[in-house]
Amino acid sequence: MLRHLLLAAALVFAAVPASAQSKIKVVATFSILADLVGQVGGDRVDLSVLVGADTDAHAYQPKPADARTLAEAQALVSNGLGFEGWIDRLAKAAPFKGRAIVASAGVATIAAGPSQGHSHGHSHGHGPDPHCWQDVAVVRRYVANIATGLAAADPANAAHYRDHAAAYDARLAELDRWVRAEIGKVPADQRKAITGHDSFRYFAKAYGVQFLSPRGYNTSTEPSAKDVAALIRQVREQKIKALFIENMTNPGLVEQIARESGAVVGARLYSDALSKPEGPAATYEAMMRHNVTALVAGMLKN
Repeated sequence: MLRHLLLAAALVFAAVPASAQSKIKVVATFSILADLVGQVGGDRVDLSVLVGADTDAHAYQPKPADARTLAEAQALVSNGLGFEGWIDRLAKAAPFKGRAIVASAGVATIAAGPSQGHSHGHSHGHGPDPHCWQDVAVVRRYVANIATGLAAADPANAAHYRDHAAAYDARLAELDRWVRAEIGKVPADQRKAITGHDSFRYFAKAYGVQFLSPRGYNTSTEPSAKDVAALIRQVREQKIKALFIENMTNPGLVEQIARESGAVVGARLYSDALSKPEGPAATYEAMMRHNVTALVAGMLKN
């Protein structure tokens, strides 16, 4: 009788999909990374995100629940490059004992300096600019790093992570081609836009768009009146019409620039966080398609 019970239990367990048997607990620091991890991990990971949709990771204040989540995790995926200034303290406090996966490892970075083309701009950060995900080619490297890290944390599912990463990489390669083709519809001398804060350097370099911004790359800093006046003057002189508010920034400043320069505020851009699921940028791919469509429409008015 006992043998039959054991055999029945073994058969039931075998019938349970691998995903339900033992998912590894993975924590992603913010929403864009969480989407990438979800694409690679699929149903083999139990995924938590510390800084959710439409929330600014720059200014995030970790909660006691975050430490508990990290303490139970087998892997932690962060951007690195100082983007999550609070993560090392949180990981130590938790304490986190799993595998740390830094998505930006090995990426060729751009220095954080004055806003592009904004002669009066000044940097609000030192070292590399952490917003690497604005270049789709760089995100392909992120995905490879995530797949390698998950495979090391969960060797039993290594093939699953590699296969999912390869399928996603093919979609990203197609996305990169699409971005280039869309930006190519805008004459080179019209490829200029104004954003609330300076988080599009990687996009600018990869796709040949000039961004001007009244703020450095850190959303917590306020520009001086002199900086704003200089930007308004430049916008008038260069007849820039494409002006955008991001989901992370105070719209007041951008609206002031629009009023005083004659520029037109376009659709909201998503820079440092995805939208809520019902929004236009619920995944990384959707975010890039939304942003590029909005930028092209705005820049064609320049």
